[in-house]
Amino acid sequence: MTEFAPDSIVLNRKLPLWYQVSQSLRASILGRPQDAPLRLPTEDALAAHYGVSVLTVRQALKPLVEEGLISRHRRRGTFIEPGARRAAPVRLLGSVDAIVAQQSGMRSTLLDHGRRPVPPELGGYFPDLAEAAWFRRLRVDDGGEPTNWAENHVLPGLGDRIDPRDLERWPMTKVLKDRLGVRISRITDTVEARLADPQTAELLQVPLLSPILHYTGVTYDESGRVVDVARIHYRGDRFSFSVTLETD
Repeated sequence: MTEFAPDSIVLNRKLPLWYQVSQSLRASILGRPQDAPLRLPTEDALAAHYGVSVLTVRQALKPLVEEGLISRHRRRGTFIEPGARRAAPVRLLGSVDAIVAQQSGMRSTLLDHGRRPVPPELGGYFPDLAEAAWFRRLRVDDGGEPTNWAENHVLPGLGDRIDPRDLERWPMTKVLKDRLGVRISRITDTVEARLADPQTAELLQVPLLSPILHYTGVTYDESGRVVDVARIHYRGDRFSFSVTLETD
């Protein structure tokens, strides 16, 4: 029987090895392709794959069993549960309307908003600007489970005109475009892998240092001015990364 092939990772010796292996397996299982095999490699094979002991592998597998992602059968092996949810893709498509359409399917709760200093790492987007309007939202699926949280830094002149209630109904892109009349020319997207910090772990109800997809979207108006920088933290066990490129 063909075996499932987990992703490879570089282990950090400052963190518990079993925890890192468990998180890697969890992300691999939930991000697996539709036709991926369900049988996991043997403990010995997993130990060799990750460069750890068999005891470490056994520790790593235990929480996955408790979570219902895998089941272990004497003499038969370890198998992924068919019902284990695969990750939904974060799709980066080629139009502002496509991005709005994707984000509009999410339910949002506005957690906080107001003025705050521009973070140093965003200073290049807002030159000579000490403060920006700031909005923080939590998004949940139809079952009420947190899937991602987002923060937006917006030009004060625009942010002050935003009705916070609109952000519980629509994504920021739609509010800027349709409610405030901003003529958006482009959005530059960046996606990178990170580990959940304490704030993200608490908001998304995941263990500390869980895999996270960190998205940054920089929105420009027709004059080339940055009007919004969105930073969204997606649960790594619920989302994968997908890009669609179309020919002319």
